[in-house]
Amino acid sequence: MDMRIYKSIPKRLLALCLVFATGIGLGCLSDHFISENSRFQAFTDELFQSEVSNNTLTLHYTLANPSKKGIKKPEATLGTVLSDSDKTTNICQKYEKKLQSFAYSKLSKENQLTCDLLLLYFHTRVSLGKNSILDEPLGPSLGVQAQLPVLLAEYSFYKKEDISDYLKLLSTIKPYFQSILKLENQKSQAGLFMSNTTLDRILKQCRSFIADPDSNYMDDIFTQKLKAFSNPALTDKDQKKLCTYHHKLICEEVIPAYQELINGLEKLRGTGKSSRGLAFFEGGREYYIYLLRSQTGTYVPVKRIEQRLSSQLLSDYQQTRSLLQKDPDLISGLSRYVSELTLSPEQMLDALPKLMTEDFPTLSDVTYEIRSVHPSMKSFLSPAFYLTPPVDTQKPNVIYINDSGRTTSLELFGTLAHEGFPGHLYQTVSFARSNPSDIRYLVASSGYVEGWATYVESYGYEYAASLMKNSAAAKGAVRLAWLNRSMNLCIYSLIDIGIHYRGWDAARTAAFLKAFGITNASTANEIYQYIVETPGNYLKYYWGYLNFLDLKTSSQKKLGDDFNLKEFHRRILEIGPVQFPVLEKYLK
Repeated sequence: MDMRIYKSIPKRLLALCLVFATGIGLGCLSDHFISENSRFQAFTDELFQSEVSNNTLTLHYTLANPSKKGIKKPEATLGTVLSDSDKTTNICQKYEKKLQSFAYSKLSKENQLTCDLLLLYFHTRVSLGKNSILDEPLGPSLGVQAQLPVLLAEYSFYKKEDISDYLKLLSTIKPYFQSILKLENQKSQAGLFMSNTTLDRILKQCRSFIADPDSNYMDDIFTQKLKAFSNPALTDKDQKKLCTYHHKLICEEVIPAYQELINGLEKLRGTGKSSRGLAFFEGGREYYIYLLRSQTGTYVPVKRIEQRLSSQLLSDYQQTRSLLQKDPDLISGLSRYVSELTLSPEQMLDALPKLMTEDFPTLSDVTYEIRSVHPSMKSFLSPAFYLTPPVDTQKPNVIYINDSGRTTSLELFGTLAHEGFPGHLYQTVSFARSNPSDIRYLVASSGYVEGWATYVESYGYEYAASLMKNSAAAKGAVRLAWLNRSMNLCIYSLIDIGIHYRGWDAARTAAFLKAFGITNASTANEIYQYIVETPGNYLKYYWGYLNFLDLKTSSQKKLGDDFNLKEFHRRILEIGPVQFPVLEKYLK
């Protein structure tokens, strides 16, 4: 634990006052208490309004009706990726100072938690400093140029104004991409531009998107959304007119914006000094530590993370060996057991809430929709994903299914546990029903969010076994499958640290993978390249998972026979998505 950071979290507890003994009037104390909480709430409301209004996509995906929150919609824009690091640091320091000005002991427990969360968030953000130039908005899979079409395609139309805003957004892609090019030129001048390999992968993705202007999938999705729109319903004539205009914007604004991005990036080819990880850039290790803190919500030294990962890898390996010693046929039998899992995705999602009742709190009256991924997007997206609803409506809860057939039924079941119940959808609805402050939705720890979803995946695998004909016999095989997944994620997490903190090159990475039986050179290179391009990504999932696993173990040791798994999960869900030091504090 970085004690300097940890100490920035106020540790004082709300004191109990003997009102009558001290002669303080209850009404006077209550007024003061309310006043301090009201002052804090006013600050967080103002912070929420400021942050959520930075760009139209953030605002729209967060609030369906901003006016009801007193937020006036700004002109439709995607904003900019450019920022003044000194200005940002100063703003975050001012927020820190403001948060420290509140009488912490007079805040409600919920507001204390929010204060702790925000203090740690801004303190961490300040630590980035001038290393912000190492931020990379582009990437073959997770970059903004790859995600933007998906975000625009899923832009919901609640009223006619939303259609107008969406169309305006299409014409703002060009200036947004121009801000990216300006940043990439700055990175190039500083010797921090991407490698040619990464550049080629990004350009390939961009060219694929604009390859056929007359059949771009955004046109098709826009047409479908207009047909479904009912506030108010559009005539066929209006729909046709809007579709024609949309296609014009795709051809005259969106595709030229992507082409300009391609041309601008191509001019920078060869200026990247390293095809390796962050460790080979000035400030790279410091930036990586910042990523671990901001993305995973952890504040322990890198060496300690490595030690914990290694111990889990050994534990999983020993469990795997033990299972195979008891039943050498488990591996060959796994496919047979998996073939028994014949449920459709819809049936899986229907079964999961029933199967999890002994381990997780019941959540009644949860509605959700299952949608299929558009055919043209199948190759770019995961087997399933959950789209969070706006804060002010809490619906619709949408799970998208990608039926491209890239996973087994068992893997899909685990994925739906991750995305649905008891994963993202369940956690999101549970948190929303606790009526948290709005700012909590914007300042959430990815380590908690993805760590929880990965943690409950393991339960999903167990539940899958119970649906097979011979559930007792299938249990060992399914456990073996989960251990294999856990070890893979652990190996990738260790490689992430190796590449970005220890300075591993492709050869060192290949040698590490070889020790675990991954000998195919092409596979090893693909793993290396992906991790180079997405630092810290695997750790959000796996280190988050291990934190929940360790919190459960610690609670079991502390409470002994009094430990209740469902109550443990209830407390975690009640606290909500915070950094792990904050979670640990409020679990005690």
